[in-house]
Amino acid sequence: MGLMAAALPAAVSCSPEKGARPNIVVILADDMGYSDLGCYGGEIETPNLDNLAENGIRYRQFYNNARSCPSRAVLMTGLYPHQAGMGWMAAADLQTPQYQGHLNNNCVTIAEVLKEAGYGTYMCGKWHLSSDRQNQGKVEEAWPAQRGFDRFYGIPSGASNYFKTTMYNENTPSPTPEGFYITTALSDSAATFISRHDYKEKPLFMYLAFNAPHWPLHAPQQTIDKYAERYMAGWDRLRQERFERQKAMGLFRQDVVLSPRDKDVQAWDSLTPEEQKEFAMRMAIYAAQVDLMDQGIGKVVQALKETGQFDNTIIMFMSDNGACAEFISGGKRKAVDGKEDTHESYRINWANLSSTPYREYKHYTNEGGIATPLIVSWPEGIDSSLDGTFIDEYGYFADIMATCVDVAGAEYPETYRGNEIHPMEGVSLVPNFSGGNTGRGMTFWEHEANIAVRDGKWKIVLKTGEGNTFKTENIELYDMEADPTEMNNLAASDPERTANMFKAWEEWAERVHAYPLDTRFYGERQAAYKRVINGEFDDNFGGWSVKEPENGGISFSIDTASMMSGTKCARADIAAAGSKDADAFLKWNFPSGGMKKVRVAFDYKADGANTLSLKIEKAGAPAEKLFSETVAIAPDGGQFDTGEISIPEDGRWQVVFYFGKSSKGRIWIDNVKMDFRE
Repeated sequence: MGLMAAALPAAVSCSPEKGARPNIVVILADDMGYSDLGCYGGEIETPNLDNLAENGIRYRQFYNNARSCPSRAVLMTGLYPHQAGMGWMAAADLQTPQYQGHLNNNCVTIAEVLKEAGYGTYMCGKWHLSSDRQNQGKVEEAWPAQRGFDRFYGIPSGASNYFKTTMYNENTPSPTPEGFYITTALSDSAATFISRHDYKEKPLFMYLAFNAPHWPLHAPQQTIDKYAERYMAGWDRLRQERFERQKAMGLFRQDVVLSPRDKDVQAWDSLTPEEQKEFAMRMAIYAAQVDLMDQGIGKVVQALKETGQFDNTIIMFMSDNGACAEFISGGKRKAVDGKEDTHESYRINWANLSSTPYREYKHYTNEGGIATPLIVSWPEGIDSSLDGTFIDEYGYFADIMATCVDVAGAEYPETYRGNEIHPMEGVSLVPNFSGGNTGRGMTFWEHEANIAVRDGKWKIVLKTGEGNTFKTENIELYDMEADPTEMNNLAASDPERTANMFKAWEEWAERVHAYPLDTRFYGERQAAYKRVINGEFDDNFGGWSVKEPENGGISFSIDTASMMSGTKCARADIAAAGSKDADAFLKWNFPSGGMKKVRVAFDYKADGANTLSLKIEKAGAPAEKLFSETVAIAPDGGQFDTGEISIPEDGRWQVVFYFGKSSKGRIWIDNVKMDFRE
């Protein structure tokens, strides 16, 4: 269960007045495909979500933004991801404001807006809207508690071990106890927040962001066992069965065509019995992850009912991107058994099932990458005649902010904390709740140079893919009413429409500053970012390796009182000098990436005359030295510059400040720069 429960006040149960502002619960799954839920055709047991769908509404066509970080940015801010600073991922700042890898100050979160409107704001789960460097450096101003949430229990970063990880209560890390399972902990904590919220004082906003069923494949054995035999049926049969259920429930018309099995997925019957057994276990663990998420949602619903709040609570459930086809294999063991020392994914083979009936996956802007279930439950706010029905009009993640503002009677700000705020890009879904239309117009996508535009029944889409060239001649055009699975490309027969829609995309791309498009591989972007040193310590020690001696004689900290070039600098407190360089250091590891020369400079000061050792060396052992010098640190400060140094070969190198032989006292360093030349 959640670790924060004991810190909460006693429960307050009351029935809301008729017409009172509703509570709002937004629930997000992670890497879950379009067809995995029972109410969207899947065979996984999801009775709680199915019940919400049967007594609420479902959307046939609702869209995320193809990947975790950009989708979460759209959901939380009601903007396109580029406007919020999250055009790509938290893994790297691509050196433009639109791709900086964390939320900027020209957006507001749903929590910030609703908090201003008098809501109590809670989050349980995965944030993934602060950069990896910020998370490593524990830059709290980028975390949920600083972006409008009164209470936060979860993880600031992305993927996590399900059985053992560091959870945070607001900004305080909490170790996980024996028997911990993150999905259960998040739903238990959300239910506890809901049970103990004072509804007489204010309505509640809860953002429950599961990391399930994102890899790694981790689940308790008992739940895995429910599915171990089920998936021996294989993906070919199960895709067809899911599609037949989708048509039978009215999700798709009878004349809609199922996309063919992905060309990179072999026929199930061509696998050996051993291969079939292993693959069946991969999907069984994944199904268990979805099952346990649904069980947790049941606890949340029960908590709302026990407090008398369910009827006046709008619950919206969706997934952050399409099914994940990524090949992940790590961990101490390569076994596929769901245990904590494994780190596996369910692969493109099962992602193709999860995407039923669509093509493609997470990353891409075909329907398989951006289509999500959307289930909305609100007994007092949705016309009961619509219960169990599908909404035909398409929507987009940005509409969640607009809907929250609408139902809460909140005011979306033009400025917030002195910063200009981009206007909302979403439209309220409330008209759909009584059979009306929202009027959502053109909707645009860009992620890793994969693009799309939806305009009424028409859609253009272009799959670029990492490492490839963006080619406009590859744009495809689809009539989404006649052909929702994108099987009949009309670009050649309707070039004028295709060109006009792409022109609209270009105008949008200029408006949100989606250019320049970046098609580098994930690792290439990360490597390039490692050559951009966190030299002013804006992200604290994010990106740095910090070694303090075991004797405790030297410690490092971020100093915000002794400003040098910026508001933060690194400080070394030397109470007892070590005997060798390796006892205490600050290290920055970087790939040369074909660069032939590097120049390093930094500012320093001290509380007395002192020294430190600066080295540039080959990463690993033995460490090949490119540069080594003992730098004399003057009390009145100064700057040191290595001059240009040749890098003899491509590979990983490191800049290291060694303090093991420094004298007692304090040393500050700041404004560390690395300049490269090819």
